[in-house]
Amino acid sequence: MERYQVIIAYDGTNFQGFQRQGSSRTVQAEIEAALRCLNWQDNAIFYAGRTDTGVHASGQVIAFDLKWEHTLDELGRALNAHLPSDVAVRKVKLAAADFHPRFVATARSYRYHLFCQTNRDPLRERYAWRVWPQVEGSLLIQAATRLTGTHDFAAFGSPLKPEGTTIRTIFSADWQQKEDGWIFQVTANAFLYRMVRRLVFLQVLVGQRRLSLDAFSSALLSPSPLTPGLAKPNGLVLECVYFSEVGQIPEGLNQTLIASGDENCG
Repeated sequence: MERYQVIIAYDGTNFQGFQRQGSSRTVQAEIEAALRCLNWQDNAIFYAGRTDTGVHASGQVIAFDLKWEHTLDELGRALNAHLPSDVAVRKVKLAAADFHPRFVATARSYRYHLFCQTNRDPLRERYAWRVWPQVEGSLLIQAATRLTGTHDFAAFGSPLKPEGTTIRTIFSADWQQKEDGWIFQVTANAFLYRMVRRLVFLQVLVGQRRLSLDAFSSALLSPSPLTPGLAKPNGLVLECVYFSEVGQIPEGLNQTLIASGDENCG
């Protein structure tokens, strides 16, 4: 019996989120069903984090114990043979017997896609949020620079459990323009519930001059209510989960990458 660490990608469009919940179609339930075809005996897999309904992933990390007498590549192929077309194993590796991707993760990276257009675009809108009026790129970029560092993000999300801390450290946050669209990439030691979608929504308001940059920045210094709302889930992708050998929170992004290795992201 060995513990395996597996990188999973999925299209979240037709899932009610990652975590198993009753009879709803979830990513976790599909993975566990595939594992049972390989004589997996446990009740639940371990995973790095829960993604919401409609959110995608290219670098979700799961772990499970399995008696498997073949190669790692063969395990990946066997799982993919039993998984639906909107879920795929990207990489399989052996892990320590006590490895739990949620508790030893040192950082996570998300990517968010949006584009500015007045008319609907059904094909693009499967994986990006269409916004209008147009955003000013310089304001988006200025807002993102305010996010790095350790802050109380209470105005940008809620804790994962009652009375949990809302303090998080963002190692990097930036916007990159792509034709008429924008890509937001953010890496942090951890995120609050719906924090990335909230961050994107409020930055878009800044970019549309519907929220001042000063008000956005002030909410990081002294949490105060801001305009309610979330960016749509379909633009969000869990891109990577990083780990260090000792499971410690790093002091900076570069240390995280050195400690974890890019191979964690496939």
